[in-house]
Amino acid sequence: MDILESLPAAVRDDRPGTYDNAPIGIFDSGYGGLTVMREVMAALPEEDIIYVGDSARCPYGPRDLAEVRGFVRQICRVLVDRGCKLIVIACNTATAAGLEQAQREFSVPVIGVVEPGARAAAMTTRNRRVGVVATRATIDSNAYADAIRHIDAGITVFSTAAPRFVEIAELGIRMAEGPFESYLSEASKVYIRPEFEAIAREYLEPLRRCAIDTLVLGCTHYPLLKALIGGVVGREVTLISSAEETTRDVAEILRRRHGLARPGNVAAYEFYTTGADVAEFAQFGSRVLNMDMTRAAQLALPPVG
Repeated sequence: MDILESLPAAVRDDRPGTYDNAPIGIFDSGYGGLTVMREVMAALPEEDIIYVGDSARCPYGPRDLAEVRGFVRQICRVLVDRGCKLIVIACNTATAAGLEQAQREFSVPVIGVVEPGARAAAMTTRNRRVGVVATRATIDSNAYADAIRHIDAGITVFSTAAPRFVEIAELGIRMAEGPFESYLSEASKVYIRPEFEAIAREYLEPLRRCAIDTLVLGCTHYPLLKALIGGVVGREVTLISSAEETTRDVAEILRRRHGLARPGNVAAYEFYTTGADVAEFAQFGSRVLNMDMTRAAQLALPPVG
């Protein structure tokens, strides 16, 4: 059953003739948010989407949250000015830093990826021991721990920062170009070197020893490493990516607001990077989305004062 069909009948009830073909805006510090876009494209194939990857300032994880908050405000303004009807902050660090401010400032719905992921984890865990692996900024914000315990105060949350996972995901995509590497990475789209596993064990072994049964992948890059992470923590641990739950929220909000695209609309996608190497951005994105992104363009943003 797809996401729209699974929504309550009251939500699925359309008012005749009320559609909105304006695009959905999705942004991230780089490539990770494409894992969210991939889910949105699959669930809502008639929706136009504008994606912004802030590669020039990636990664957000080591940055001060106040600085990231400025980035969120700036990119949301760009997407609103381009007519987006809803914005997804497809970055956990950016969600923790700037979601509340963006929701107060902009007139369109702005949703993040933390609360949907927390909700999925709280509903999935059986022993009420949940792990969170994320960037340093996301862990320091306590965004996931607070969100999970807000849903179920009896859940114990164990958190660890894994800053090198973003680097590994992007390096793995770069390496997965030749035929041998592509064969090895077919399932995850990322080539996994033996030293990557050693790094993953260093990050994840303490969580595994805490007897967690659910692990939140608290960065949108991390689903690209699902095979690597799952191999370390074991099959008994359920991995939670917020992409599917976030997409469910997007669908429900648009349906309730009668803002879905008109049936039969041929979706158009725009891709922008703030980085200088547009070709590399397009190459990475094409692999993540399994589609041609050669029409990607550069988006110049002034420094945030």
